[in-house]
Amino acid sequence: MNFTIDREVLLENLNVISRGLPAKSPMPILTGIKMEVTTTDLYMTSSNTDISVETFVSDASLHVEKPGKTVVPGRFFIDIIRKINSKTVSFCLVEDKILVIKADRGEYKLHIMDPLDYPNIDFVTLENPLELPAERIKALIKQTSFATAQSEKKPILTGVHLTLNDDRLTVTATDSFRLAQVLLDVPTYRPFSITIPNKSLDELAKAIDNYNENVTLYFAVNKLLVKFKNVLFQTRLLDGNYPDTSRIIPSSFPIILKFDKDEMLDAVERVSLLSPREKMSASELSYSIIKLTVTQDRSVVLSTTNASIGDAQEELIPLETKMNGPLTIGFSSRYLVEALRSFDSNEISLNCSEGIRPFVITGEKDPNLTQLILPVRMD
Repeated sequence: MNFTIDREVLLENLNVISRGLPAKSPMPILTGIKMEVTTTDLYMTSSNTDISVETFVSDASLHVEKPGKTVVPGRFFIDIIRKINSKTVSFCLVEDKILVIKADRGEYKLHIMDPLDYPNIDFVTLENPLELPAERIKALIKQTSFATAQSEKKPILTGVHLTLNDDRLTVTATDSFRLAQVLLDVPTYRPFSITIPNKSLDELAKAIDNYNENVTLYFAVNKLLVKFKNVLFQTRLLDGNYPDTSRIIPSSFPIILKFDKDEMLDAVERVSLLSPREKMSASELSYSIIKLTVTQDRSVVLSTTNASIGDAQEELIPLETKMNGPLTIGFSSRYLVEALRSFDSNEISLNCSEGIRPFVITGEKDPNLTQLILPVRMD
């Protein structure tokens, strides 16, 4: 194998390929990128068993002296290509053991793996497609994926559920304590019901971040293939029955509070500075419970109490209020922050029911987006 290619072209494709690379794997071969060069084209493949990605490069800068294939250490290979400054990069396979990378005055040698050990990736047949704008796909992921469960105790809840009936796509995510739902009218297509892992959707959103044309979806029994540009992005689907969430959203709301979204978001984040926090991971802190109180004279107050640090309280000024009595609800401030950030609207409404029934957030510019949060008792 011996070829030369423009570094920027190669790096653009490697950035997409990296979405399928596992951080670690019981199969060492999957930590590599499979590269196959024909007389005119370059194919690259990555897979972590949940996600598989393939790119097809047919660029004028690609000059092939000798076709061939190999498997290179994925992360090291990508890091080298990112760091070098050469306009073009050349690759030469030596005795099927070492890949020599030359860029300007630099030379790098990588020990390669046997391509015969790389598993055969069975991509979905490209038939019966559904086309959707990439911008719409990215918005759907942004508005729902964060509400999926992070724990594997209920695996089906770690995915986003998509159901298509009567040309209406319903996209739902829930972790049992909150729910995000988006409705979308789509072209005429056969009904389906699938659940996509949240991690796959997060990687897909990154892969199409700078892509603004249509993407094409292909469905199989347990897989979904997304095709865009020269990329095939395939994910497994989750097995199991997704819970029926159709009756969770209340039908009436005796209390409706309309706020400026940014003002409310800022107030929630300020008050939650003093709320007790529970560490979820090395890089993430979970906001604890804060309280929203609506008094009889229609004043709205956010507050929290932290026995070891102190208290916080901030009054909110609603843009509009509909109520038939006072209200006190407690909820996770992180849930509210994440829900608010999913809206494009400048004005949002908190639609509240009696007691501890779920409250619903809607936005005037997001008519098809619903965010629901389950309150906690404040007794």
